[in-house]
Amino acid sequence: MSRLVIVSNRVADLRKRTQTGGLAVGLADAMRCRGGLWFGWNGKIEASPPEQPHIEQFDNVQMVSLPLTREDYEQYYLGYANAVLWPLFHYRLDLTQHDRAAYAGYRRVNAMFARHLAPQLREDDIVWIHDYHLLTLAEELRRVGCRQRIGFFLHIPFPPHEILSATSEHFELINALLAHDLIGFQTKADLENFNNYLGHHFSCAGDTLYGQADAFPIGIDVEDFSRLSQSAGDDILIDRIRRGILGRSQIVGVDRLDYSKGLPERMRAFDRLLELYPEHQRTVSYLQIAPPTREEVAAYADIRVELERFAGAINGRHADFNWTPIKYIHRNVSRDKLAGIFQTSNVGLVTPLRDGMNLVAKEYVAAQDPKNPGVLVLSRFAGAAEQLEEALQVNPYDIDSVAKALHAALIMPLEERQDRHTALLARIKKQDAKWWVTTFVERLGAVQVDGKDTDCLVGAA
Repeated sequence: MSRLVIVSNRVADLRKRTQTGGLAVGLADAMRCRGGLWFGWNGKIEASPPEQPHIEQFDNVQMVSLPLTREDYEQYYLGYANAVLWPLFHYRLDLTQHDRAAYAGYRRVNAMFARHLAPQLREDDIVWIHDYHLLTLAEELRRVGCRQRIGFFLHIPFPPHEILSATSEHFELINALLAHDLIGFQTKADLENFNNYLGHHFSCAGDTLYGQADAFPIGIDVEDFSRLSQSAGDDILIDRIRRGILGRSQIVGVDRLDYSKGLPERMRAFDRLLELYPEHQRTVSYLQIAPPTREEVAAYADIRVELERFAGAINGRHADFNWTPIKYIHRNVSRDKLAGIFQTSNVGLVTPLRDGMNLVAKEYVAAQDPKNPGVLVLSRFAGAAEQLEEALQVNPYDIDSVAKALHAALIMPLEERQDRHTALLARIKKQDAKWWVTTFVERLGAVQVDGKDTDCLVGAA
């Protein structure tokens, strides 16, 4: 069997089981199962570029990592990946900061990664590159002579060509992306946007390009997460018993503190729930866990201030002596504790304004007790909405409709909750983490690398 080489911006710490986003959770589960090599940034910033990567063995996974210089971190990571590509791919042109120096830093770091990764590769390796930080890495690997099969998976949405074209580097980025043998997206909608872009800017489109492209929705280890939820800690169980005695319900949301997650809109919807349906006063609480992320980027500092202001205002308006409507936690929470919180929450509220997949939605489903399951309220703009049809799907911009869906979830009869959960559970089991890895890697391994047609790569920006 060929060795699997995973390449991502950050190398995850496989010793920890904290909620760190879909990429880290999905890849960590995959690598623990299959083994291989994982290459990327180690999260450290040093004064000078690295001469050699740091290599560490963890069970059946070899971790190969590099630090960044301060300039590389500011230009590649903060400047281009997270101030240009992230807002652009999430349809937020208003937050995109165009900077040619940042783009030069982005290309420089991708080239540096390629120089250090190439000597680590074996001839029959299968290389799987992940996410928007590394759009040009395969092109750089080809330049230094790598001929291995190289695949790419985009964990965030792929925007319509009109939006992507708003950055002057769009043609260079997509032309570099075509150095992969297989390109994977979360949803059929993302794949359609990609093919539409090719149709507008290249002389051919679809799977007649340099390689192939398809949708491979990322999954979770359903059985593992279900087991975690069943071993909830004492504090969680005590809280559930207390809420049961008082006749109270809990709505839960878990998201990185990011403007794409729709957290202020979500709090406004909960506030609206209490206004439209006063019977939920003092009987329903909303727990929002929002771990910090990219705090050096101004837009993220702004969203934190806004969220804390909303939580304080809503609590000040509705709270009683023995009831706090919103409980807000701004820190990382272990994955096993999250599983218990999901299992004991009546409603899972997952309403991003735009999201590649959102594994929290799938984790909430996996954590439920089939005999008495909670209800998933899901944004139609989350990639998971393509699969999770039985969730209560909402438009996160329409505050009243989200409030009404929350009310419907809180009063939903047991039989309907069971029917919806049974269907949702079957879907996430069918396309779980193992399915995701196996399907993509087998498809990549079957690509004929010597027969690529490059004639259609000539296009106009």
